[in-house]
Amino acid sequence: MRRRRRPGLLRMPLAWRTAPKAALSSPLVALVTAATALLTCFLATATPLHTSASAGAAIAGRAESVCEDQYGPFFNARSLSRSDAQLVSDTVRARAGEHGFGRPMVGMYTPVGAAEFDGETFDYRLAYRDGGVDDLELLRGTSASGLWLGTELADAENIPLGTRGAGGALPPATGVYRDLHLPAPGPWCSVRDMTVTNRLVDHIETGAIVFATDQRAFDRAVRQFDRLERAVVSFRLPPPATLAEAEDRAARARALIADVEADLQAGGHAGLVHGSVPFQRSIDLANRAETNVGLSILPLAILAVLVGCAGAGTLAVQWYQRRHARIRLLSSRGYGPGALGLLALAELGLPMAFGGVAGVLLARGLLPAYGPPGEMDPAEFWTAAGYGTGALVLSLALLVSVVAVRAHREFQQGRASGRRARRRLAAYLPWELATAAVACAGWLRLAEYGGTSRLGDPLPQVDPLALTYPVAVVLTVGIVVARLTFLALRLSHRARLWSRPALQLAIRRLAGARAAVVGVLVIAMLAVGTLAVGTGVAEGQRSALENKTGMYVGAESSVDVERTVGTGETALPEGARAGTSLIGRFNYTAGEPTVAVVDPDTFLDAAWTGTFDDTRIGEVLQRVSAPAEGTVPAISIGAAGAAPPTVTGLPPLEVTARLDAFPLLGGEPGYVVSRTALTDAQLAEVPQWTVLSSGPLQELTTAFRDAGLVHPNAESRADVLDALPFHVVEWTFSFVTLLGIVLAVVAVLILVVAVETRRRQNALAATLLVRMGMRPAALLRSHLAELGAIGGLATVAGVASGVTVAAVSVRQFDPVRWLAPVPQLPDLTGLIVTVVGVSTVVVLLTALLAVRSARTAVPAELLRA
Repeated sequence: MRRRRRPGLLRMPLAWRTAPKAALSSPLVALVTAATALLTCFLATATPLHTSASAGAAIAGRAESVCEDQYGPFFNARSLSRSDAQLVSDTVRARAGEHGFGRPMVGMYTPVGAAEFDGETFDYRLAYRDGGVDDLELLRGTSASGLWLGTELADAENIPLGTRGAGGALPPATGVYRDLHLPAPGPWCSVRDMTVTNRLVDHIETGAIVFATDQRAFDRAVRQFDRLERAVVSFRLPPPATLAEAEDRAARARALIADVEADLQAGGHAGLVHGSVPFQRSIDLANRAETNVGLSILPLAILAVLVGCAGAGTLAVQWYQRRHARIRLLSSRGYGPGALGLLALAELGLPMAFGGVAGVLLARGLLPAYGPPGEMDPAEFWTAAGYGTGALVLSLALLVSVVAVRAHREFQQGRASGRRARRRLAAYLPWELATAAVACAGWLRLAEYGGTSRLGDPLPQVDPLALTYPVAVVLTVGIVVARLTFLALRLSHRARLWSRPALQLAIRRLAGARAAVVGVLVIAMLAVGTLAVGTGVAEGQRSALENKTGMYVGAESSVDVERTVGTGETALPEGARAGTSLIGRFNYTAGEPTVAVVDPDTFLDAAWTGTFDDTRIGEVLQRVSAPAEGTVPAISIGAAGAAPPTVTGLPPLEVTARLDAFPLLGGEPGYVVSRTALTDAQLAEVPQWTVLSSGPLQELTTAFRDAGLVHPNAESRADVLDALPFHVVEWTFSFVTLLGIVLAVVAVLILVVAVETRRRQNALAATLLVRMGMRPAALLRSHLAELGAIGGLATVAGVASGVTVAAVSVRQFDPVRWLAPVPQLPDLTGLIVTVVGVSTVVVLLTALLAVRSARTAVPAELLRA
């Protein structure tokens, strides 16, 4: 009895129901399909993730430029009474909770006054901050209510603990803390002029800083003053981790400031306090950095995603070829092009979906490895996942569309000849002229890159066209090489190399698959070229930042010292004698060449010589170290100019050697003389002395501070330049490197699929050749020659073009062109060796895969071929 089909039940034909199982008949194709979708969705997801991480990295980098208590709202009031300061703090405290801020931290500081301590009168400033004594180092005493004296004040006259200043009007001294010195510690950064005793400028009085341990002690001690010099209300907050967090905090801070100012104005105290958001500048720069990186990598990301989608289209074409017999049968039974496209989706859709989801998750998981070192806002992942899902949907739609269109044209319109005509037309279009025009336009725009950095703008004006210039050049070279290869293959039928049958057969196979060869060649060249460009420019900018900062400071760190230290009358402190060198300077004014006096015996131990030949510098310094009669031997630095300047206190300078740049002087015109060539009287005429150190700044300043020696103008290599412009270029081209890696994998996949698609034809031809007497080793050599020609040409042309473009453009991407040294192309030997090695392995494995078809083919498969 025939079973009735229930109404409304969709009956799926057998071919569609068994399609997922049919995909397992070609596991390699299923794997390649999943890998292609994985790479496409990976890039589509990685682009917004990379951009978001660059904003987080910019925020993290800029956090060090703002004081610890300035990540949120900051209120500053000057010259006010104690009651007004209390009003400001109470108003901020009342409103803070409404905007998501905790308890504020109130600081109050008096003008400099005079008070008697233990029979001696001293200038002092009274300071108090909520919990402030927790940020001081207590040397002796307790945290009981009272005053803490600094070591300089307490030890000046051995003031004992318990002393009450001002004839007993002040609270007792309950502790002695270590005085604060510049650079001010993080907790005191925002009020360093109120909490660090001025030891350098005589006309600015600060006196000794006396801290009140609590507000009760401060209220009692402040009676000696009519007004406060400053009151500060801030919040102890952690630095924001992401741009979204920073923007949210800044918006809440502005709302709090507006409410506080409105409340004070309503009470008749308008203008009493000034509120600000110091971190807003860092937020603006992080926004610009995110925009710069995003605009720079967007064209490249779109190109890569389109290549991935084209790979999906190629998979659709190859699936159509492999399933052509079944497609013809189903078409003859009345199934339309749309249904046949859905058949391809039923067979390849599952591997593609798995690959796409894996690509999205892999992009998130590997972000710390390929992205900038910054936190990403969690909400950004879902936005990025949306882009990855969109790329997956586009790939699936392309799979269905390509199969449906081909079936429609073949079985309903019969337009194969027209399709071939369009292919020929596309092959003859001068695509390289378009990419060359883009490259030329990018080069012209690149000439202006970095032009605003010296004018106080940390980030150069971004131009996506300029930043895509290197890739446009590599793509142009790739298209030209592919076109020449295509023409050579069209003429390959003239080759007569039957004395070497393996080579002749390799040429014939290449000629029979010209389109596939050209496609693989362009993508492989673009992969190798972008890999070289991205690595070269990114590492070049990283080393440029390191060398420029080292050249600017002259060493890892430096401080200016007194003339007596420079001349040797006062010895260097114990902690600053190893790894340091004294350098003096004449004519240290704008517009005049600097004459530097260096010690040849210690200079190379301390100075930054990352881009120099130490042996060469040592030889040149020794050449000018011997005293001369009536002159001083000198080294000319920078471009050769007029005669050496006349230096007061020195004989005429005689140039005996030249160098393009020199630590501390950079590439600016200047002169270097040796300390050993000068007399003691001449050394006494040097107006400025600096200590260069190969160690960290903290160790250098601590040594001078403990010895009680003046050490102004402390500089560290990590702080002298804003690193953000260098990082923006580095982050941009690290994505280019990632793009090159992904394109290389795509090229390998396309090559593997091409070999798998021609498996039957290759198996039949190889079997016949073996039956005719060709040895398996000769067959392997033939396939190695075929695939090695593609891989070798792509590797050589890609490396040559990529390295050349990187060498030319690495200088153009320098955001601080006014400071020497000029960025140089890093050593890419390791990259080149790796690329050649990987190419060799891929060619060998693919050739073995092709030869395997001849050894594993069964008679039925050979008959179908």
